[in-house]
Amino acid sequence: MNQTDHVPDVSGPSSDPGRESASRVSPTMIRLRAVVAAARFHGLELDVRDFAAEPGEESPSPATLVRWLEEQGAVAKGMRIKWRYLVKMTNSPPIVLMFRDGSAAVMVGADPAKGVVWLRDPLKDEATAPVPVDELRLSRIWTGDVLLIKRRRDQSEADAPINLAWLAKMVLREKRSLRDIAIASMTLSILQIFPPLIVMQVIDRVVSYKSMSTLISISGIIVVFSVYEVLLSYGRRELSMVLTTRVDARISLHVFSRLVSLPLEYFERQQAGNLLGRVMAIYKVRDFLTGKLMNTFLDLFTLIVVLPFLFYLSSTLAWMTVAAAGCIGLLVVVFMGPIANVMSAQMQAERERSAILYETVAGIRTLKTLALESMRKQIWDEATALVIRWKLAVGRMSNWPQTLVMPLDLFINRGIILIGAYLALVSPSSIGIGGLVAFMMLGGRVAAPLVGFAKLLDDFNEVMTSLSEAASVLNQPTETKALTTGMRPAIKGALSFDGVNFTYPGSTAKALNDVNFEVPAGTMLGLVGRSGSGKSTITRLLQGVSRSYTGYLKLDGIDLREINLTHLRRSFGVVLQDNFLFRGTIRENITAGRPGYTIDDVVRAARMAGAEEFIERMPAGYETFIEEGSTNISGGQRQRLAIARAVITDPKLMILDEATSALDPESEALVNANLERIGKGRTMVIVSHRLSSLVNCDQICVMDHGSVADIAPHDVLLERCDIYRTLWMQQNRHTEGRAKPSSSSLVAEGE
Repeated sequence: MNQTDHVPDVSGPSSDPGRESASRVSPTMIRLRAVVAAARFHGLELDVRDFAAEPGEESPSPATLVRWLEEQGAVAKGMRIKWRYLVKMTNSPPIVLMFRDGSAAVMVGADPAKGVVWLRDPLKDEATAPVPVDELRLSRIWTGDVLLIKRRRDQSEADAPINLAWLAKMVLREKRSLRDIAIASMTLSILQIFPPLIVMQVIDRVVSYKSMSTLISISGIIVVFSVYEVLLSYGRRELSMVLTTRVDARISLHVFSRLVSLPLEYFERQQAGNLLGRVMAIYKVRDFLTGKLMNTFLDLFTLIVVLPFLFYLSSTLAWMTVAAAGCIGLLVVVFMGPIANVMSAQMQAERERSAILYETVAGIRTLKTLALESMRKQIWDEATALVIRWKLAVGRMSNWPQTLVMPLDLFINRGIILIGAYLALVSPSSIGIGGLVAFMMLGGRVAAPLVGFAKLLDDFNEVMTSLSEAASVLNQPTETKALTTGMRPAIKGALSFDGVNFTYPGSTAKALNDVNFEVPAGTMLGLVGRSGSGKSTITRLLQGVSRSYTGYLKLDGIDLREINLTHLRRSFGVVLQDNFLFRGTIRENITAGRPGYTIDDVVRAARMAGAEEFIERMPAGYETFIEEGSTNISGGQRQRLAIARAVITDPKLMILDEATSALDPESEALVNANLERIGKGRTMVIVSHRLSSLVNCDQICVMDHGSVADIAPHDVLLERCDIYRTLWMQQNRHTEGRAKPSSSSLVAEGE
């Protein structure tokens, strides 16, 4: 019996009755599940929700999957192989085979003797026996592409410290482009030798003997060499641009990935404008590596090729040229230290000025409403004056070496020809007129890279300063490991605090002091207390913003620090007091870039948040564009959109940190009325100063100076918790006073 008679259709959805569940799964999802299964073999737990498809791709290509896997800490490679090689991969780990319909399967073994490979359906359990498939059956569905995966053992580019070696490695990865550029540079250097030598022959032979035919022949040769030089120069510039563009793209991707991997605590301690200024300094280093440095090294090819010919023409003049260039380099080295110190101060002043500009633009509404233009102008003027002062100091410091270098530079360009003319007059045998002209033509090409290399040290100062500024941000400890590793349990929502203590960095007082309480899944938990009592700190720990606590904080019995941070945060719905909406449509903000949600899901979420009524009144409805800073919607509308964004994922645990504080009374009443419906089947942690909004909570935790004063339902707390009773009476006394005005007070007001 043929081996393939037992093979189900491993290519995805089919009419096979045994694959009814698969018929409802898209080929793309099957392919992603296959990748997840192969990665799990190496101890990598991936979540398909982390995958971002490339625009216009119906099914993820091997290249796209490789990008995703490398972002998740794996080493992956896509390749196309033939059957005869595939069937010999007997001891290989699981390999993902790409199928023509966009799906995939996992190859777990091969048997060359029987001519079959063993495939496992990615939609079935790992305990399911794999299926043998022969070449004929596989060729009908297999594209020939495979995806190889392994766990990264060494330090990757994404995790390695950002320094000059890291950047150099980024450039050196473009080996093919660098090789082609080197070949073009070497060829150009060789071609540049011939015109001066030909000119020498023209002067010494043609002019002396007045040979027109020889002149025409030599002119033709020069034209041919010039054409080749022009074409090669164009090709080298084109290759250099491609190299620069590729390196720029790679650095940009790594820098942004590293930046967003930094913990929230770090951003909270930094001034945004200053931080961005330091990060952007890395592009000065990029420009240096792919610009001046690369061009100087390319010119060194000319030096290597041409310098021997200079010594051939005149060793005396050649040594003078080299000595003058060496003196230039020595002068630059002497001034490196002083210039670096002044330049560092200038860059600091420029960052401070950039921070003022960023802060002004970010707070332009406050600036305009309070008429603070003149005050901010004064601050800007002072910062600009400081920048100008340091820039002038840098210019004056740099002017000294440039002034001292100029005589040497002039000697190379002008003095050498005078000395050469003297040698030609005194000792015609040492160098002729034609040789002198050829030396000057070649000497200019040699002196330029020598002088350029010496001046490169001056630029190196600024580059190293810029690199240290960027590294001071990008080399901070990241959350990459927590975001890509750890458990991914199914979240139910049971919370347990057991002896939790936490202190903010730089503080001596504990923000949380021996916090102990637990609530079962599905509980609506209120957090109340005076300002600074630790309410928001608890929500920060739950979101994984801070993980440096002591004690045990457990979610469904699992320590929060053992759970994959991306999985944890995607399992939560969080609404803060001041929520940020991105530029884009209302629908895009509610779905938050997760393309799997339909317009029906968006409408359902908006209805739960009480946002449907104002969205439908807008001219474009859910396609209404939200401007930067959400200037075209009210604060209450923004808050309700944030609530809709949180509930659309149907999280099992929701955190509302003063979520209704920005709402007007009508909107707040609408959201509070929906809270019980929103909270059905999920755990809710609600932080609010308005105790009236927490009356229906299953449990209310009263915080005081970082500790739990009491935890119980509203009625019980009113009886036994003095802090809660005081807060309640303060709020209700104010309400009752406004609700029951006396007739005498009305008369008084009339008077």
